[in-house]
Amino acid sequence: MTGWKITGILVTILIVFSVPLYVLKTVYLPPFPASNQSAMKYDFTGSLKCRDCHRKEYDLWLDSHHDHAMDIANDDTVLGDFNNVLFKSHGVTSRFFRKDSRFFVHTQGPGGDMKDYEITHTFGWYPLQQYLVPFEGRRLQCLPIAWDARKNKWYDLNPNEVIDPEDWLYWTNAGQNWNGMCAECHSTNLKKNYDLKSDTYQTTWTDIDVGCEACHGPGSRHVEWAETPDMGRPHVENYNLVVRTSGITSRELVNSCAPCHSRRAILDDYTHAEPNLLDSMLPSLLTPELYFPDGQILAEVYVYGSFIQSKMYDRDVKCSDCHDVHSTKLVMEGNDLCLQCHRASEYDTSEHHFHKMKGEKGDPIKSSDGKILFDVGTGSECVQCHMPGRNYMVIDYRPDHSFRIPRPDLSEKIDVPNACNRCHIDKTNQWSNEWLTKWYGPGRRRHYATLIEAGRNQRRGAINDLIKLAMDLLYPVNVRATALSLLKVYPGRETTGTYEFSLMDDEALIRRTALENLNLRDDKEKVRIIVPLLYDPVKAVRIQAASELAGEPSKYLDPDQKKLFQKVLDEFIASMEYSGDFSFGRFNLGNLYRSLDEDEEAIKNYKAAIKIDNLFYPAKVNLAMLYNQKGKRDKAEELFREVVRENPGLHEISYSLALLLAERSRYEEAALFMGKAAANMPGTARLHYNYGLLLQYLNRDREAEVELKKALNLEPKNMDFLYALFDYYFKRSRFHQARDIAEAMVSVNPESSAARGLLNVLAEKIKSLE
Repeated sequence: MTGWKITGILVTILIVFSVPLYVLKTVYLPPFPASNQSAMKYDFTGSLKCRDCHRKEYDLWLDSHHDHAMDIANDDTVLGDFNNVLFKSHGVTSRFFRKDSRFFVHTQGPGGDMKDYEITHTFGWYPLQQYLVPFEGRRLQCLPIAWDARKNKWYDLNPNEVIDPEDWLYWTNAGQNWNGMCAECHSTNLKKNYDLKSDTYQTTWTDIDVGCEACHGPGSRHVEWAETPDMGRPHVENYNLVVRTSGITSRELVNSCAPCHSRRAILDDYTHAEPNLLDSMLPSLLTPELYFPDGQILAEVYVYGSFIQSKMYDRDVKCSDCHDVHSTKLVMEGNDLCLQCHRASEYDTSEHHFHKMKGEKGDPIKSSDGKILFDVGTGSECVQCHMPGRNYMVIDYRPDHSFRIPRPDLSEKIDVPNACNRCHIDKTNQWSNEWLTKWYGPGRRRHYATLIEAGRNQRRGAINDLIKLAMDLLYPVNVRATALSLLKVYPGRETTGTYEFSLMDDEALIRRTALENLNLRDDKEKVRIIVPLLYDPVKAVRIQAASELAGEPSKYLDPDQKKLFQKVLDEFIASMEYSGDFSFGRFNLGNLYRSLDEDEEAIKNYKAAIKIDNLFYPAKVNLAMLYNQKGKRDKAEELFREVVRENPGLHEISYSLALLLAERSRYEEAALFMGKAAANMPGTARLHYNYGLLLQYLNRDREAEVELKKALNLEPKNMDFLYALFDYYFKRSRFHQARDIAEAMVSVNPESSAARGLLNVLAEKIKSLE
């Protein structure tokens, strides 16, 4: 198989979500605003310290969702029925009971064995309440049976799926671990304190729930200032609070909520002093697992990623314009909430929404079994058309905060949901689109949904639209960043140029996304382009820059650059070790150590990632590639086959398996897997090229020609592809076609003496045959 240029797949991603000690923690933060003074000491004091001076706000907060975010299990906090109640699901009968003042459940635990477990903490309040069980290593695990606070009954959080005890999502495993998955947003001043070596936690907090300092930051200096007699109080910025919550922009306020109300990867404990959101977290992009192509919510994404797509956000609307920040309740009910800004005479009318108003006569919408789904007047509610929601955790309804208009035309084109057919379940998308056209006129603005969908499916020709979307400052930042990330399947000069330009963008998320996907092969060029990002003020950006420079590129750094590089690389390692209880943390450490040629450390971390989540395929893929590199091809093949079996839609892994089989001279089997990959990855030129060479070796000439032509059509100026097709025609004495290819090679590279030599040889060949 000489002459092949085989490219493997190295997966690089950053995703991506104890028995506590009741002590007050101390943090050291810079003063507000930043100054040249030395760091000042701030302590968390607890919400009770705020009550006397801020009684109104405290009373609003009391009994709120934030107040009940977590609590110690006792008679006042537990809502569920523990009166020796039986609950059966998936063939397992659990029993909820009490021993004196303590709460217990007899249920299936590790390995599927039945056992008694004590419940020590409650989690949440309404519409459901979960319960936490302590395990070794100071872990708290979320029970998979929750209490429905509306219907006062137990229910299974996974009613349609049996979770295997070995699965990451099983309730005693990492996917349901409170310390890493939940704690930071349900308690105040949460310190995870995960120890990588012992695989244990020493998690602490100040307030067990979401208290005052969860939003305002540590309050000791504010309390000290407030307790000073009135006449002696100095004038200080923001009353000596770390976080400013009034007189700020919409973006600043939304960002203060985002550390909890977003789907994200965490880089470190949140201190409240971070200048940029991406200093402590990395917001998720609009990935297929989380969002529909048009940005509508699919998985539970906690509002932020939706809201920043909205016109509301673009028009400086804040969370607090609709939600009371202390009680978390809406500031107004029904359409009155929207009519704070939108004129009632224009929008709260049948002429706008074309549905019956509340109180009008009519027939409700019913299901096939006669159950009323939507009552008369429901269609006049703004939220029904502009905030359609989904149920998470079975019964927790979450509205979409992107505030979009219904687009059944997009439902027809790319199969996304729309608000119309959510109610009119017996109608088609076309029916809804026809009515919208009748009411509001023809024509709809082009939506980024079609571009995101094209990129997700690697459609030919999508590259230019994705570049325009990524560069257009009028689009939401997570939409632009998503477009950037989708460009990675379109390698080439235009994509590389877009990534390089994006490294200078004002938005940290854009810079970070460009860095992650910039694929430069020349180490000197990589250093030239990426080194400036080591100085980036935002942590998520600069640590990504350090990880990209690790290994061979770092050898080209000058002494000062090396010093800074090592400092930032240590930051990266600390962030990944902080998330070492997640697969992605250990996976990224594995990638780092692999680039540093520390293979044993890389293998150890890849294996740790797989142990945490046996279905986390990126770690298996990279471990397989490392095994293959070290000559352990049996282990590599086993891992590749495992990934392909568990993820039949990952066609790029079928491609990698095919390459490995070809290296092992198992060409027929390699062709089987490569053929499946080629059929499902039509835009990947190198795949068609390799497949064509393989088919040619197997004497499947007609199919080989088709694949080689596909590669050349995708990249008509690629000299490797041109030569492959030239060689194919020449060896089969199809000299006229070979001459056409040789002429194309000369046209692409006029300075190539080799191409001109081939053309001369062909001219003589053809002349001798005439």
